Amino acid sequence: MTTHAPSKPWRLDFILLAAIWGSSFLFTRLGTVEFGALPTAGVRVAIASLFLLPLLLWRGLGPLLTRHWRRVFLVGLLNSGIPFACFAFALLTISTGLSSILNATVPLFGAVVAWIWLKDRPHGWRALGLAIGFMGVAMLAWDKASFKPDASGLSSGWAVLACLLACLCYGISASYTKKYLGGLPALVTAAGSQLGATLGLALPTLWFWPKHTPSATAWLSLLWVGVVCTGVAYVLYFRLIERIGPARSLTVTFVVPVFAVFYGAVFLDETVNAWMLLCAAIIVCGTALAAGLIKPGQAKPATCQP
Repeated sequence: MTTHAPSKPWRLDFILLAAIWGSSFLFTRLGTVEFGALPTAGVRVAIASLFLLPLLLWRGLGPLLTRHWRRVFLVGLLNSGIPFACFAFALLTISTGLSSILNATVPLFGAVVAWIWLKDRPHGWRALGLAIGFMGVAMLAWDKASFKPDASGLSSGWAVLACLLACLCYGISASYTKKYLGGLPALVTAAGSQLGATLGLALPTLWFWPKHTPSATAWLSLLWVGVVCTGVAYVLYFRLIERIGPARSLTVTFVVPVFAVFYGAVFLDETVNAWMLLCAAIIVCGTALAAGLIKPGQAKPATCQP
């Protein structure tokens, strides 16, 4: 644990990454209403694979992926395949703003999984943060989740649970990666995981492929999500980790809902009420405490070095 000033510019990457990931909810929504949840996720990871694999081969990292493909492919299902499908399903029912707020609980679930699996037990303020964060989730779910089907036969309750399942998968993936893929180049994990997710979702994507031909808008939306929100975003994220460390990079999760809510309000006419903002603030504060990003009583929090 050391404290240092980043030696390279990073703020532009940070804001750009938050803006890109915030847009993923908007474009996933535009794609999933025509493609459906599973084809949306399948096309997204397939496009990301086509973008990242040439970079992997150009860097000469193909043999390294071949040696670790089983574990990398499993990470792909946990970190991309299942979560992307869950969020695509959820966005058929709930707003992009609500789904992005729920997505901010990823570090919260990561802390719980690390506690159970890696025996990284939170103490003091971190334990309090877990309680506060889950209280915020419960408050938000209590207000927004209903298991009464709407006109389309879907319900917001299942959508909220799908988002939380996605966040749990992200948390499991983080601990699995730390335990079994430590030291592997980021590009190998990124490209290989997208390829693994593509293979895992191939049959469901074909089985549930829409009978009608999706519009150009839907295809362009998934192209954006696959290339920019997945492929380019991975490059930015791993570069950010190299420059400011994983702990500070993780805080981008808290900025993503700001952009997602803005995009939803401007382009989809979504509304955000005071209760959602209150719950979001509670979730973010609790998650920041649980992840050790806020340490009360310390003037200058330490930054973890990879």
